[in-house]
Amino acid sequence: MKSLRATCLLVALWSSLPLAAETRIEGLWDAVILAGQAEIPFRFEITQTGDRIQGFFFEGVQKIGSTSGSFTGEKLQLEYEFLNTTLVATFDGEKLEGRYHANRKNGREYAFRAHRFLPPAADSSAAPQIAGNWEMQRVGADANATKTSRLSWKLYLRQSGPEVSGSILRVDGDTGNLSGRWNGDTLILSHFAGERPVLFEAKLQADGTLDVTYNRQNKYLAARTSEARAKGIPEPPDPTRYTSVKDPSEPFHFSFPDLDGKLISDADARFRGKVVILAIGGTWCPNCRDEAPFLTELYKDFHARGLEIVGLNFEASGDPVEDKPRVVSFVKEFGVTYPIVLAGAIDDVQTKLPQLVNFGAYPTSIYLGRDGRVASVHAGFASAATGEEHVRLKSEVRKSIEQLLAQKQLPASQAQTSTP
Repeated sequence: MKSLRATCLLVALWSSLPLAAETRIEGLWDAVILAGQAEIPFRFEITQTGDRIQGFFFEGVQKIGSTSGSFTGEKLQLEYEFLNTTLVATFDGEKLEGRYHANRKNGREYAFRAHRFLPPAADSSAAPQIAGNWEMQRVGADANATKTSRLSWKLYLRQSGPEVSGSILRVDGDTGNLSGRWNGDTLILSHFAGERPVLFEAKLQADGTLDVTYNRQNKYLAARTSEARAKGIPEPPDPTRYTSVKDPSEPFHFSFPDLDGKLISDADARFRGKVVILAIGGTWCPNCRDEAPFLTELYKDFHARGLEIVGLNFEASGDPVEDKPRVVSFVKEFGVTYPIVLAGAIDDVQTKLPQLVNFGAYPTSIYLGRDGRVASVHAGFASAATGEEHVRLKSEVRKSIEQLLAQKQLPASQAQTSTP
């Protein structure tokens, strides 16, 4: 009798194991969000240690984790404080379904679905070789819809067998790390790391160009950089010439409150005779987030030699009470030690900084020499997803700072002073 009872108990325990396994939410997931007409696939991971649960996006190999979360019953809720976003989904044991939305005013919302990760099927067919540098421009009926669409973009692609990764670089920054593979004669790349949803689908044409569809909406023609002009694709804008100032002989003025309400101004003694980077950005801006670690690195390396950096943040609402928590979170996330000021709302740049001409990219960095005048302006930022372009940009910026710091510092009596 005892043996029978023991056997029945073991059977009962064994039979319950599959159900228990199915109700565990941890692990890798194949996820998609719906952005307009495009279903954008991306990798997602959930971990749980006791009551602590986290959901991770992936930016290349970098994991971007939620700052808080809960999983009760069938409901999963994850908060991404630094992105000011929330993911809410229902879990049925095998799949997740819900919404991912930005918490700011007029923030975007995406339908979200996920099923447990399945390795891609092996493909023995030969994949077209498309690694290298390309340029692309919108074509078709809507090619002249906006100023931005008329500009050509750079496209960087890396390939290993059928696997492809890369990034698109616009004048205002890049798409983040696109990743995917050839599926028959179609290249499918995507990106979503809590922001910047992209679905890139392309077919290699007989003339060596790529016929590209972007987010299932817009058509683009892409050609290798060496052949782009011959294919009618104009040269992409030079980010060092995209934005300028009305009078380069005049000192550049700025005056905004910091997070404690203290006014930070170009007239402050701390900036006199110093090289200054004014980093126009916002916590809502993905490429500003890409740039922040580099600015922090520059400040650490060059501050003692005379470099100052000020983050001029133009936030989603323009209300200091609403925007301050986002900036505080940003400062904490990236270990920012230079001052950040609350400069206004996203569309206020031209009004608040009237000396600028043709501002149109977040981020934009303004480099001031020791005389307080604008030495150069750089639109956008090429993140690590752009590969060699990222390395080149960082090297050029460092070289420029070295040159500006080497300028002779004016005596205090001759230094430029200004009043806003």
